[in-house]
Amino acid sequence: MRSADVTQTAMFSFRTLEQRIPAAHPLCQLRVLVDGILASLDWELGKLYAKTGRPSIPPERLLRASLIQTLYSIRSERQLMQHIDFNLLYRWFVGLDMDDVVWDHSSFTKNRERLLSEVVARAFFEKVLELAEWQGLVSSDHFSVDGTLIEAWASMKSFKAKDGSGKPPEDGGRNPTVDFKGEERKNDTHASTTDPQARLFKKAKGEKARLCYLGHTLMENRHGLIVDVETTLATGTAEREAAEIMVKCSLKPGSTLGADKNNDTKAFVQVLRDLRITPHVAQKKESAIDARTTRHAGYGISLRLRKRIEEGFGWAKDVGGLRKVKLIGLAKVAGKRTWTMATYNLVRMGAIFGWRLNTA
Repeated sequence: MRSADVTQTAMFSFRTLEQRIPAAHPLCQLRVLVDGILASLDWELGKLYAKTGRPSIPPERLLRASLIQTLYSIRSERQLMQHIDFNLLYRWFVGLDMDDVVWDHSSFTKNRERLLSEVVARAFFEKVLELAEWQGLVSSDHFSVDGTLIEAWASMKSFKAKDGSGKPPEDGGRNPTVDFKGEERKNDTHASTTDPQARLFKKAKGEKARLCYLGHTLMENRHGLIVDVETTLATGTAEREAAEIMVKCSLKPGSTLGADKNNDTKAFVQVLRDLRITPHVAQKKESAIDARTTRHAGYGISLRLRKRIEEGFGWAKDVGGLRKVKLIGLAKVAGKRTWTMATYNLVRMGAIFGWRLNTA
């Protein structure tokens, strides 16, 4: 017998929000980890808020919502609020009840700006790493380092001469046509009017120059977890300088460090040797390392495993939204990237523990 298509809305529900969430869903496992991490950050989060005044959005809910946005590639805060409003799984993960009113997107953005800074993102990143170390997932001897371009939220039309010279627009309107042919544009004489800290840069010959920042990553080779991140202005030496900073902070004497040909310089290799770290860098034609390093089997293993660092770069760009970051200024980009790589570590740990997050 065919049932009638009755669309009368029920007034009450007799199932709790948690009962509607599948117990085997990966976000259930992630929620347990995240709640423990946020509980350990209670003192750091408390320092960011005044003791008196109007109550704000709880920082724990802000950070859980930011995790949802990163994991599921939600491109804007407006869309994030819409998803949390109608998706019961997202509501439960963030900590809202079924009848709680979702925040306005502008209020969410304003509250999160002071929270998701480099300091808080770094603290969250370190807590995630401590959890991985406690589980014995992090190698203490073998590491890899590399850098990648992060395209800035600025167009090439905004890259104008600092002294006001240059060709005028060919037409008016909101998006005028500008002809750059024959004009030499350099970071010394030009700057973006949209994002003054973004620099014109290309990582290899033959590539197109873009306004961008540089993101640097230090990875341990056992499970491909990220142990340190840096974000810098785009310069020709920034990758090696950032690598030195991360190595001094995170590596102990006797470790090995895999790297690409860009790091095969006498100065960088000497820095590593002074720190008693073995430089497993890919060789140029005239290399700073010789058979004393390359003859060992570990050298070939390091060069093979260091390619795993590209998985983190790819995930951060395709899923985490860092291919063209929607933020302006180095400080905000650095905070966003540190947060994204902490989220990537959680995804990697989910794969290792057997509850991989499907964020496709």
